[in-house]
Amino acid sequence: MTWGNGVLYVIVCASGAAGDVGRLVRLARDEGWTVQIVATPPALDFIDVPALERQTGRPVRSRYRRPDEPKPPRADAIIVAPATFNTINKFALGIADTYALGLLAEAPGLGIPVVVLPFVNDALASRAPFRRSVESLRAEGVSILAGQGRSGPPAAHDRAGDPEDRPWARALDALGRLRREAPGEVAGS
Repeated sequence: MTWGNGVLYVIVCASGAAGDVGRLVRLARDEGWTVQIVATPPALDFIDVPALERQTGRPVRSRYRRPDEPKPPRADAIIVAPATFNTINKFALGIADTYALGLLAEAPGLGIPVVVLPFVNDALASRAPFRRSVESLRAEGVSILAGQGRSGPPAAHDRAGDPEDRPWARALDALGRLRREAPGEVAGS
């Protein structure tokens, strides 16, 4: 289901998969989304900032704006991809010690749909704190795309033709499902 035409924040964490987030940007823009990249500070070393800025037409953000800087548009939806162990656990605990986590801390309370695409190794995914964080976020309506007993991106059986696009397309598909489950809560609906 295509339901873009809003502002999609893509929060990027420091993971090897971060270098491929341009695929998600392309798919989201094809669906009509205006994409704003928000990178955790460590993620800046994993992404091509100039290329993403050209692709989105917007600056990559990683810090709170100064009072003299223009306020960015509010997110209509958020995808956290790739999401790391650290970010998922901090999100679940409400820790807002970076701009990205501040956005995530507010999102459930504002009714902004959030999809999280974890890229966490099996050792970390098996830890009780991580499992509790996933359960806690799901209880708040956050869509976590971890496979059953898997820590990486879920197996793809979606509309993406290129296998490299599948995890990213799956995140957009999950956003569409959230929209169908809670119509009217997302701008542009």
